[in-house]
Amino acid sequence: MSPSSPHIPRYAGLDGLRAIAVGLVLIYHLFPGAGLSSGFVGVDVFFVVSGFLITSLLLRPSRHTRRHRLIDFWRRRARRLLPALALMLTVSATAAWLIGGDVLVGIGRQLVGAATFSYNWVALAGGSDYFAATEPELFRNVWSLAVEEQFYLLWPLLLPVLLAVLRMRWILVAFALLAAAASTWWMSTLVDAGGMTREYFGTDSHAFGLLLGIAAAFALQHMPEREWLRGRAARVGGAAVGMLGLALIVIAAAVPASSGASAFPGPLLMASVGTLLAVVSGVMPGSWFGRAIDVQPLRWIGDRSYGIYLWHWPVLVLITAASGLGVSGSVADVPVWAGVMALLLSLVVAAMSYRFLETPLRRHGFRRALRAVRVRLARGPRSRLAMLGTVLAGALALSGTTAAVAVAPPMTTSEMSIRAGQRAMEAEAARPRPAPIPEAISGDDVTAVGDSVMLASTPALYEKLPGIHVDAAVSRQSWAAPDIIDALAASGRLREHVVVALGTNGSLDGGALQKMADAVGRDRDLVLVNAYAPRDWIAGVNSDLAAFADARSGVVVADWAAAIAPHEELLAGDRIHPGMAGGRIFADVVEQGIRASEAERAARAAPLERVPIAP
Repeated sequence: MSPSSPHIPRYAGLDGLRAIAVGLVLIYHLFPGAGLSSGFVGVDVFFVVSGFLITSLLLRPSRHTRRHRLIDFWRRRARRLLPALALMLTVSATAAWLIGGDVLVGIGRQLVGAATFSYNWVALAGGSDYFAATEPELFRNVWSLAVEEQFYLLWPLLLPVLLAVLRMRWILVAFALLAAAASTWWMSTLVDAGGMTREYFGTDSHAFGLLLGIAAAFALQHMPEREWLRGRAARVGGAAVGMLGLALIVIAAAVPASSGASAFPGPLLMASVGTLLAVVSGVMPGSWFGRAIDVQPLRWIGDRSYGIYLWHWPVLVLITAASGLGVSGSVADVPVWAGVMALLLSLVVAAMSYRFLETPLRRHGFRRALRAVRVRLARGPRSRLAMLGTVLAGALALSGTTAAVAVAPPMTTSEMSIRAGQRAMEAEAARPRPAPIPEAISGDDVTAVGDSVMLASTPALYEKLPGIHVDAAVSRQSWAAPDIIDALAASGRLREHVVVALGTNGSLDGGALQKMADAVGRDRDLVLVNAYAPRDWIAGVNSDLAAFADARSGVVVADWAAAIAPHEELLAGDRIHPGMAGGRIFADVVEQGIRASEAERAARAAPLERVPIAP
């Protein structure tokens, strides 16, 4: 995230805002049970601060030529950002190589995206799904750094043109606000079109925070210092505005997690507006609010927020991978001990990086740093030995990074399970249908609708229930099921037993279960397979399924969670998707659920059969 430097004016309140922003992200990732379900909005706080800070820097008067200022700006950004990033990438990649397995998947593509500050677009081009549970990307957090770096590259080129054309301050402010509104609209449009990862990663669709920061910089440029601004009433009012801004940020971070239009741009925009208010309040002359949130240790954390943000996600992924907790795209069920360990390691490594790498290079530059290395090598044996050890450690880290790329598997174990399921579905669709063999349960009587867990279990379902119709897809959620069932019923392809296995990817949609039951109708059975995954919503999903089935006839729950819990070794590295042996347990659970539904139907029919017929 955007760090401070000696060349950037130190505005009151911004270090505290950085600390709050990185704190929200840390709590969201490391302590998912703490209640900040949308703590990822901390990234949007950083965006607003970056937009304000960089634009304020570029608007400062200078005696140098525009070309000189531009080259100097980019050079200072490189000094501040590249050393810490290079250290994190090489050390984390080497650690991933030592651990091995799923954590190495796609690491070459990730390194290219991170090193070129194009991670967001490289990930999108590679088909990455930010919300999928099958992609344990080690460097996923650098997508936001890519957005900021693209801003650092393009905005200094565009700003002079904009100043020459629009000139007046309030016209510039209006332009920035209109651009922020357009970016917000574009994000919501992409969400409606089903492009959640595209809208979240896209520089164009996620630029509204940066643009709001730009608007604040334009508004406060050459702001005359009126005497009334230093009065008690203005300071109290400013503090109230700042507190309102902080309240909006916290409320946005506490909004229940959702991957739909309610989350994008909802809480993101709320946090951005809250940050805008906090920035304006903090930088006003004599602001009480700015001094209040710049207290220690917030200022210490704010100064090191870039490094803390860089390290926290790779450290967490590596800890979960090394400890056998499972690796996935969203580590949502992190044990407290793992979160504490990741937090402590991130703080220690970020502090050391700030002290021994980032600050010297930021102050002295790359050339003087290299000269210092040569001087140290020319000194006594102890100094020479220490410097040679540092150089050797760097060489080992680079070697480990190369090895990690070379041995990375093509896909995760969960993706292998899903691919096997997809191939089984394709083979089943192409296979001639034999005449059904009379059985107690025939697959020809079963329709199954599910997510990637069912998709990974498809080979076992075909083996257990030949002829079953499976409609399963990655990242599918409960709200999609009613439309699928309606379409099958309308075309006459909905069978006697309807099995639905959804809930892995999010909480149940409020009316989805009732809509499913209505679509299935009274002449068919509905079997709801519960969920098993390291996700904080799973317990609620399973509770909702049980309550729904208990309250209705013709609906039963197949207990996948209880069946697979003693056999986690049969799941992929993400502790979600079953392999072939785990898929057989899933198929057994489905069959048991169907048998339970038939028994429940027989129990309902039995009283009717005993009613005597009147003569």
